[in-house]
Amino acid sequence: MGKVKTDQVKGLAKELIAKFPDKFNTNFEDNKHMVSQLTKGTTTRIRNQTAGYITRTYALAEDHKIPDEDLIEEEAEE
Repeated sequence: MGKVKTDQVKGLAKELIAKFPDKFNTNFEDNKHMVSQLTKGTTTRIRNQTAGYITRTYALAEDHKIPDEDLIEEEAEE
């Protein structure tokens, strides 16, 4: 199916990254537990997609050596 994420998933992920940038990293399992703690009432599928999007975002930022502050600003512009 590909890596297309809905606006709901991207919006939630960007909001969580903006509010809690130090709570996430490139580990999917850690991010999944963090998303679960920070968002109550989301489905398992939305939680996993959000955690996956956050993981991918942090992995790309790490590969390109983008500081977290720039990462948040770039996502806010989209």
